[in-house]
Amino acid sequence: MKRFHVHLHVDDLSKSVGFYSKLFATEPARLESDYAKWMLEDPPVNFAISTRGSQPGIDHLGIQTDDPGELAAMKARAEAADMTLLDEGETTCCYARSEKHWVTDPQGIAWEHFHTLANIAVFNEAAAQASTGSACCGPAEPAVAASTEPAACCAPTPRGKPIGIPIKSSTSCC
Repeated sequence: MKRFHVHLHVDDLSKSVGFYSKLFATEPARLESDYAKWMLEDPPVNFAISTRGSQPGIDHLGIQTDDPGELAAMKARAEAADMTLLDEGETTCCYARSEKHWVTDPQGIAWEHFHTLANIAVFNEAAAQASTGSACCGPAEPAVAASTEPAACCAPTPRGKPIGIPIKSSTSCC
């Protein structure tokens, strides 16, 4: 089964959690100080909000798969359609370890295709290690075309993924 994914940036997490909990008639499945996620069954949606963006609104859309075969099929379809694709492989973000890749639509909206492998205790493991000084971020991520920030080890990860179409940047990784 596949689940539609929507990630919004919000200004006030508490107020937004209250609104969406009433709208969906359920509390979030995951609630952190900067992030909340509802795993809705009817319709099947992974709806996430966070305060990690530069402005409120849609950060990205996506499709979450239940098994790696579905993810591989989506990747093959994107490659066969000659879509520019960023394959992140196994990575951590949004309090989860996932296998993922990204495509961008003609308007610059990032689409994340992913299979969640496990929950983790931090938003992003590399950023958490960097903030404690225990490790560097590893290989530098490519700069987003619209970003004006200098590339630096352990700098905030830009929002969206650099897939050939300039997109806005922020400090979110997913």
